[in-house]
Amino acid sequence: MSDLYQRVREARTGLEKLLGQIPGYKGYKEKEMRRESDRLLRQTVVARMEAQRRRMDDLQRRLINAGRLEYLDDLGGAITQLQTFMDRVRRATYGYSGLFDAVRVREEELDRLYDFDHQLLAYSDRLSAALDTVETAIPSGEGLAEAVRAVQSLCKEANDTFSRREEVILGVSSSG
Repeated sequence: MSDLYQRVREARTGLEKLLGQIPGYKGYKEKEMRRESDRLLRQTVVARMEAQRRRMDDLQRRLINAGRLEYLDDLGGAITQLQTFMDRVRRATYGYSGLFDAVRVREEELDRLYDFDHQLLAYSDRLSAALDTVETAIPSGEGLAEAVRAVQSLCKEANDTFSRREEVILGVSSSG
């Protein structure tokens, strides 16, 4: 599975380990640990994206200082998309309600959920690289329009990907 799940599992108390020997409790606790791992993972995704969001705010100030005001709205739109993504990740269900109300959650679904959410971490690195390009392009203006469009596209892609979360968790393949 993952390092985070393993750390949560190893952090169990002696009482929890003893209770794990009671029939039925172990499966319940395993699910709880998977849910907790996913919650911690999503917190990490949001924290990394918040760092990128602050960087985008700084880049907006740099655009103003460089007199490149024509790109402010586009970067502002990307910031809105990023904030939406972060809010969705922060509020996402992890097996207690909403998505799973009518569905009995098994470990396989929780594992798929964790794997899906783990892949969201890559957006932080990709966004950081795209922001590097914007930052480099601000002084000369060369390639700036394309760089800002790439940031917009990436923030939209992150939201579109997150929209497929329920399908991925439940093992539904989308034909689109």
